[in-house]
Amino acid sequence: MNHARLIACHECDLLQHETVLRKGGTARCTRCGAMLYRDRPDGLSRSLACTLGALVLFGIANAYPIVGLDVQGTVVETTLLGAVRMLYAEGMWPLAGLVLATSFLMPLAEMCAMAYLLFPLVAFKRAPRAGRAAFRALHAVKSWGMTEVLILGFLVALVKLAAIASVVPGISLFAFGGVMLLISGAASSFDAREVWARIDARAGIDRFALASDVPPFARTAAKAGLFVCHDCALVSKAASHAHEGRCPRCNASLHFRKPDSISRTWALLIAAMVLYIPANVLPVMNTSSLFGAEKDTIMSGVAYLWTSGSWPLALLVFIASIAVPMLKILSLVLLVTSTQFRARWLPARRTRIYRIVEFVGRWSMLDIYVITVLVALVQFNALATIHAGAAAVAFGAVVVLTMLAAMAFDPRLMWDALEDDHG
Repeated sequence: MNHARLIACHECDLLQHETVLRKGGTARCTRCGAMLYRDRPDGLSRSLACTLGALVLFGIANAYPIVGLDVQGTVVETTLLGAVRMLYAEGMWPLAGLVLATSFLMPLAEMCAMAYLLFPLVAFKRAPRAGRAAFRALHAVKSWGMTEVLILGFLVALVKLAAIASVVPGISLFAFGGVMLLISGAASSFDAREVWARIDARAGIDRFALASDVPPFARTAAKAGLFVCHDCALVSKAASHAHEGRCPRCNASLHFRKPDSISRTWALLIAAMVLYIPANVLPVMNTSSLFGAEKDTIMSGVAYLWTSGSWPLALLVFIASIAVPMLKILSLVLLVTSTQFRARWLPARRTRIYRIVEFVGRWSMLDIYVITVLVALVQFNALATIHAGAAAVAFGAVVVLTMLAAMAFDPRLMWDALEDDHG
């Protein structure tokens, strides 16, 4: 009897044997090339240290001003939460909620969940209480924390503010930079497999499916009647004739494929395509000054950065705010259409396209953070004021909808047509 442990690729569902890696090695799917897992020597200790450091800097970053603006002796400063309050006071509560969630609540929840999981395991060699809930919370929020995009937004805003007045970077700006580096270090060192191995070892449980559980000629988990948990990666047996269930390890909901993946992806994509037009046509910022009023669209903001000599930032904003959302929509339309018609061409290349779409989704938030800082700081009633325009809300909705569409799409469906041929 074969007692080799089984793993399944999250992107193509191919069943494979777990293997021992060399130090620092990476295991990739033999069919689609997706990363399955990595060896991270002493990863949990390093991840805990980075997480605790990030929590300290995060407190400092939100207690002090991001930047100061000095105009004729009048100094205006703002914190991140102060900028959110300013948006809310102007009636832009959807935008305020989005910025609060992605720059404050989600990063804080990610750091707290990671610290809660790792501290008992590393310091006391015991499993945390309610570890399943904490792990699922960590998995749910990690895609929505956007500290690295926030830092780029600050830098673009500083360039624009330098044309208005003297800019003095605050301690918060450097603290947020430290938070970004430490969160990245914690995420790269965090080994979910090691976390669950230690939790299972403490409980004396081995829940892995074995190669002996797979019927002959079944190449994928679905064909073998096995569930794959997207939260903890456990491959488990499904009950007889069951099409859904609960993960025996983390209690997440299980399905052979994401329910209604195609229809939900289409619904989110259509909504994003409708909102993409006003997001680029309507003004994203309204500026009032001694020289009159001006309405800026996203494209006019790019043109301003280009003509002022900041062409690298202009290129960055153009890619993040105009090209990326459009290419994401087009790529998802290609993926969902080809999958709906059960196309068999280049599945590995289409899977790579999906991987890129998932990765770049958050970077479109760049312009939203730029607007947040400008609205909070440029409030010199006698000289100039900046207010968020209607396009900012539409653009924020496009970012969220395209991210949700990518999450709703199940890339394993692209490979099912090939499995039908083998069947």
